[in-house]
Amino acid sequence: MSATLTETPPGPPGDEHGFAVRTRRRWPWIVGGIVVVLGLAAALILPRFIGATSPNLVEGATLTIVTAEGNASEQALVEFVAEEVAPKYGITVAFKGLADSTTLNRAVSEGEVAGTVYQHKLWLSQVLEANPDFREEAATPVFRWGFGLWSDKYTSVDQIPDGANISLYSDPANEAQGLGVLERAGLITLDPSIDRWNATQDDIIENPKGLTFTLLDFAAQSRSLQDLDAAVGYTEYYLAAGIDVEKQIFAPPAPDEFVGQLTIGSDYADADNIKKLVQAFQDPAVQEFLRTDPSVKDILLPLDAE
Repeated sequence: MSATLTETPPGPPGDEHGFAVRTRRRWPWIVGGIVVVLGLAAALILPRFIGATSPNLVEGATLTIVTAEGNASEQALVEFVAEEVAPKYGITVAFKGLADSTTLNRAVSEGEVAGTVYQHKLWLSQVLEANPDFREEAATPVFRWGFGLWSDKYTSVDQIPDGANISLYSDPANEAQGLGVLERAGLITLDPSIDRWNATQDDIIENPKGLTFTLLDFAAQSRSLQDLDAAVGYTEYYLAAGIDVEKQIFAPPAPDEFVGQLTIGSDYADADNIKKLVQAFQDPAVQEFLRTDPSVKDILLPLDAE
């Protein structure tokens, strides 16, 4: 309890000081404190429910397309769309690189960015399986990645020896893609009853050369090529490692399951901005860019690549 001194009229004899002690009312301070606390709580909690408006929903906002950091070819593609195609559809597009797959996909799902072009259908399905709270979908196919069999020792598939050690990527989707390339090269046969785009080494029913397999990640595989008989991987990683494209000894066009797609947040699929963005990536100029521009040569291929 607190007290205050207030001046009073003169009291009875013997009361010469002229002051009396009165108790201060505390309830206005208590109420004020409650209001402050509630205000702070609202400032912290309400944004979680209200959220900032996504640029995807704001007319004239910049629509950011993200890919993995350091991917020069995908950056070149997005920047071409931003400069040469997007203005025709009345939208503004920009590129941004992000460090990892989870951050990138969360940004797309939550509408912080408009989309990404870095993943194929099976990779997206793995992302969604691992992150069930993400809401993303493929909006349109855009390109085929350069992907094939590489060797520092041999110049043709026929030269691959018995017992050769061949590297596949260590993630399941691209391991399946690599097995598909080896089958198309005539080196193995996969069980015809399985979904070959989810194939594993257990699904190999014929391996006449007795090939063995080493699983490596993207960068490690290209760096290790000289220590392997061959490897199946993305052209961009080999060119980035300074390996001549002539060391790619077999490179069939990627199947539709491994086509690079424009992936968007499912909650924004009907937004005008996103509809225009999809139209921009479907513009014929994009396929012409993929056919002719040296910045993506051998790395990003047009959809009609043979």
